Amino acid sequence: MNPVDVKRGQGPIVLGIPHSGTFIPPDVFARLTPIGQSLADTDWHVDRLYSDILPGATSVRANFHRYVIDANRDPSGASLYPGQNTTGLVPVTSFEGEPIWTNAPGTEEIEARRVRWHAPYHAALAGELERVLGMHGVAVLYDCHSIRSRVPFLFEGRLPDFNIGTNSGRACDPRLADGVEDVCRRAPGYTMVRDGRFRGGWTTRHYGRPAQGVHAIQMELAQSTYLESETAPFQYDARKADNLREHIGAVLRAIEFMTIKLESR
Repeated sequence: MNPVDVKRGQGPIVLGIPHSGTFIPPDVFARLTPIGQSLADTDWHVDRLYSDILPGATSVRANFHRYVIDANRDPSGASLYPGQNTTGLVPVTSFEGEPIWTNAPGTEEIEARRVRWHAPYHAALAGELERVLGMHGVAVLYDCHSIRSRVPFLFEGRLPDFNIGTNSGRACDPRLADGVEDVCRRAPGYTMVRDGRFRGGWTTRHYGRPAQGVHAIQMELAQSTYLESETAPFQYDARKADNLREHIGAVLRAIEFMTIKLESR
């Protein structure tokens, strides 16, 4: 199994898709509890949701599941949200706080997984950002995520539909963040927040270097916006998804338009 699939475009936007993959090596899968084997914490169908949504966009998709290793976590294992419930580089619990391993991996195995899966994904992502930056003088990483709208272990209440993460403004030019927020705020029937519970994972924080011409934004979507149900079998709802695609397409077109101003700086 190739750790990562890359679809190259000629535009300034790179779509990172770290959590839609479902591949788990059979020997690893056998060590998961029944809860773990349900793969409920997958960013279900996010690759389909963003497929061909913006002509010219590059996409970098991890094929492995986040239970193998989480491509959006610090490879050192440092927590993204100190003091809050979260999951780590190799999760030991589900998003509900339930154990997912009958025999959890140790330090050496985690390092082997990092080398086999995490590192190739980020090598591909970094390579595409460098390529796009060389072409345009600016590159925008748009990190594509989704999660169930209610996960009490991670956050209280119901998550807004659009969750924009910019590492509290440090990961991108404020004009990009303002433009994304404006599109989301005007989307009828949807709710949004900027730098709320999800301010951006390690990918957003690591690559977002506006002073060097690389901007990063994470979009965490509530899965209720495009799934038939947020429970198994997590079926894609084409009607809801098509409506959502109109708005996320508008978000990406707004980003693309604003990069013209950034290129001219």
